[in-house]
Formats: sequence, structure tokens, C-alpha cells
Amino acid sequence: MDEISLDPYVHVRTVKNLEYEPNEKKISFISDYTELPQIWEYDQENGWIAQSSFTKEGITFLKYVTGKSDLIIGMDVSGDEREQLYLLKMDGELIALTNSPEHVHLYGGSSPDGKWIAWSSNRRNQAFFDIYIQNLETLEIRLVFAKDGKFSVVKWFPDGNSLLIRKTNSPLDNDLGVFSLLTGCMDWITEHSGEASFKNVHFNKDGDHIYLLSNKDREFFGLACIHLSTKQFTWLEQGKCDFEGLAMNEKKNQLAFTINEGGISKGYLLDLNISTLYTWETPMGVITNLKFSPKNQRLIYILNGPAHPSDIWELDLETLKTKRLTYVSRIPILEGKLIEPKQIFFRSFDNLQIPAFYYKPKCAAEKFPVVIYIHGGPESQSRAVYNPLLQYFLSLGYAVVTPNVRGSTGYGKTYTHLDDVRKRMDAVKDLISLVKWLKENTNVDVGRIAVMGGSYGGFMVLSAISHYPNLWAAAVDIVGISSLRTFLETTSPWRKKFREDEYGTVEKDGEFFDQIDPLNHADKITSPLMVIHGVNDPRVPIEESEQIVNKLKKRDHPVTYIRIKDEGHRLVKFKNKIYAYSKLADFLETYIGKN
Repeated sequence: MDEISLDPYVHVRTVKNLEYEPNEKKISFISDYTELPQIWEYDQENGWIAQSSFTKEGITFLKYVTGKSDLIIGMDVSGDEREQLYLLKMDGELIALTNSPEHVHLYGGSSPDGKWIAWSSNRRNQAFFDIYIQNLETLEIRLVFAKDGKFSVVKWFPDGNSLLIRKTNSPLDNDLGVFSLLTGCMDWITEHSGEASFKNVHFNKDGDHIYLLSNKDREFFGLACIHLSTKQFTWLEQGKCDFEGLAMNEKKNQLAFTINEGGISKGYLLDLNISTLYTWETPMGVITNLKFSPKNQRLIYILNGPAHPSDIWELDLETLKTKRLTYVSRIPILEGKLIEPKQIFFRSFDNLQIPAFYYKPKCAAEKFPVVIYIHGGPESQSRAVYNPLLQYFLSLGYAVVTPNVRGSTGYGKTYTHLDDVRKRMDAVKDLISLVKWLKENTNVDVGRIAVMGGSYGGFMVLSAISHYPNLWAAAVDIVGISSLRTFLETTSPWRKKFREDEYGTVEKDGEFFDQIDPLNHADKITSPLMVIHGVNDPRVPIEESEQIVNKLKKRDHPVTYIRIKDEGHRLVKFKNKIYAYSKLADFLETYIGKN
């Protein structure tokens, strides 16, 4: 088998956050085509793409101002996630709007007349988010709602006199409210008992109903409608998987959404006039950013699959035929070499079925070395998407498994809470059962298993190698937590409460943290360890990596530490990706070899 270097895999470009220009002539999106995430435009007439922003920092999101070709964009500094807002005029002029780099700003949309924008920020108190509006001509900022808690703006009401507000109670629980800009009064419309989320909200034609996705009183997200004056909640469509990414057309008579079938997207259209569902065919992957064209003839979206990296696709609403619009991600040398996974399930210690994706390399070998890759979150999910590292590992002859251990999203509320607080180590035990399944059902070499993960996945890695040290030949921890105690004491103030909902508190659960924290069991680690961390990480402070690295170095344990100065919780810059991933590949080759 001809071996390809790491570089082409990493240089596969990405597309995200697409928007139709109001006149429909162009589609704007964010891509790292020139390394740093910038805004690009796809010309509908000739199919050309061109770069339209040239900022020194990567752009995090874009939204058109209502009825105009001007954009609101976000940027932070080297991944510190303290997002600032800017007005990017159609002539290229960039106007700073928020100018408060020590605070976070969450964009909430522009008013129907295009004169105001709304956003929330933790300016008053680092731990809480209040609501502000800002005039785009004078740049005047008004604080309109201040209260302890995390509040954000979902949408402006069609009349421009009210804002639809989200109050985030926990990562998996929120409420929606109507805030009047005329009276300053808040009216909560989704108060509920038990955990529930409300998202992807759209107004009907008259503005007296909203369509949205929710899991109120249910395990999974379905499609619902709320009558705003009576607060009556009505289900329209439900299923045994999560509905995602709801979009609505300009005529307000058609909805689009996807269904998450075990980490793979299936797209659907709903005609509200005749209550009929339609679907269309796509390659294996995840569909995001559903957008109806302003003239209601097409639906565009981003498809990101293991063998089809992210690009813009288009659905003709008359014929339900699709075509790929952009080829930003195309790398000719990789065509035909990318591998799609198989969905598997394995039984854990308590007979619980755990889902996973299993990727088998194309090379012929009696025994494969294997990389088990664990997602972060933990309220997240391994999806069927392109991952440059995993595809590179496959090209080297490694098998790859991406498990969705208990605590993952996508499999219902109950499953997501199976790792909460004192049940934390049950998720680690799932990994032990996965190793057993691999031994019994595949031809992997159980003497050459590497475990790898980022963020919370890094905590899982460190927990696995410190509590079950004999199973692993190597381990890679990327921006991981080494101690829940020290993490909760040092993470950003605006994140602490929401992490405590998942992990527990130092006050109540500190003794338990001390019992399980990998930092306290570092002396049991036997597998070589690589640690990668960005200095500007606001989520998991870099000290989480440095404290366990220092502890291992004191006993001369084989540990490789890569400290990256100009990154945060994620690696964004290509030079840093190439450097870190090359070192990672060398590390794995040293300790688990390649076929």
C-alpha cells in the first residue's frame, strides 16, 4: 500500500456557518482555505468562490444584517473564546462593535429594520450573561436586561418590539421567554418540570406561534409548536432519535430538519400545508446549517462525512435531487482512500449496550494496532464526520474505534445522565468492555491499543490509564482534565456552574474527586503518554496538563508534552496542527507500530 504523508489529511479544508446573501446572488461561509478561518463567497451565477475577509484573527461566525449585504462577524484572540463582534461592510470596511476583549459576547441577531443588533455578555459579572442591544449607526450600547444567570438572545420578534430570550439552566435544560423592549417585562413561555431544552426556533407567518425542537417530557428531541399568547405546547412530529437543525422557509409553509440516527444524519422536509414528510439521499455524514433560499426554490446545507469532508450541498425542492456546490475540501491524492465506519454495539459491565463506530483499515494484516478515540463533552457524541487524524491512522494500518460511552448525547436523556457525578467511573468501565469486545470480535492486536481523547475525552484517557493501566500500550491526552477538583476551581467563571451540573461540586463531591482523579493515581500509569495543550485554553486551564506531566516526569515516566502558545481549546492554525499531529503520529508509531 502506498503511504501518504500526514500533510494532505490535515490540509483538507473545512466549510461552516453558511448564509444566503439577501439578494440570493451569493452564499457566504467560513473556511480555512487560506489557513485562518475567513469569510468566502460562492457566486451562484458562475460557481466561483472568492475570499471576502482578511482579518488577523480567525472568524468564528457570520450573520447578515436584516435586509442588507453587511455582515456581523465574531472573532476572539488566539482561541481565548472571548468573542468580540464586528460589522463587516459590503465594501470591506471592518467596524469594531463591542471593544471589550476581557468579556464574552454572544450574538443574538439583527432587528427587522436592520438598525439594531442584540447580544448577551458577561460584562457586569464574569459568571453571568445579561442582554444588550446596539445601534449599528451610532454604535450606542444599551443594557436592557440584567439578572444573575446565563441569558442569551434567540431572535428578534417580527415587530421589532420584543426579543425571544433563552435562559440556560444547565447544559441540557433551558427556558424561553418573551422580553418586551417597550416595557422591560419578561414573560416565560416554556416553564416546565424536569429537564427540557428548546432550540432552533422559528416564527410563523403571523408571529403568534413558534416552531422549534424540544425534548420536553421526552427522551428525544422532536418537532413542536408553541402558541405564544396561551403558551400551549403541541407536538407535530416525534421519533426514537433526536431531530436536529430545524430551518424554515420565507413563505413559512415548509420546514427542514435532520434526524440523528446513531451519529449519522438523515434529512427531512415537512410541508405544513399538507403535513407531508419528504426525505432525500446523501452520503454517510452529518448535515448542518440547513438554509432555504430566499426564493424558496432550494435548500443548501453542509455535509461532513468520513469520506466526504465538509462542503456545501444543494437540494432542489421540486425534484429532491442534490448536487455538491463547492469543492473546498477536495484533495485529489486522497480520493478513494478515505474510509467510512461501521456502526457497532458492545455490552458493558452492567449489560448496557454501548454504540460506537468501528473503522477498519484497507491494508491486509493478521493483527491491527488500534486507536480508541474518545469524544469530549461529555454531553457530546462521536459522529460520522471527517477527522484528519483518524483517517491518517487508518492509512498507516491502524484500526480506529470511536465509542459513545454512557453520558453521550444522541441516545436519549437517560443515557446522557448515566455518568453524572458519582457515576463518573462507569463510563471508564465502558472502555474496558470495548477492549474485551475488540478482542472477541475483531482481529486487532490487544497488545497494541492506544487510547486517545480531547477535553473531557482527555480526562477519560487519563482515568483509563491510571485506573486500568495494563490495557494500554500508549495514550494521548489533548487539553484534558487531570483533576476534577482543580479543574472546577480554575475553569472560566462563566463555565463553572454548568460543569458542576455534570461533575458535581468541590464542596459536596470533593472527597469523591480525590478518589478518582487521575492526578492522584499518576503513580499507577505504565503506558507512555503524550499531552497536547494550548496556552489560551479558557475551558480546561493548561495547568491541568502541566500538573500531571510534572508528576510523571518526576518519576522518569515516558511523557511527551507539546505546549502551544497561540492556541486555545482547539488547534486552529495549520502550522500548529502539522507540528502537533506529526509528533503524535511519531509517538504512536514508536509505541504501537504500524502495519
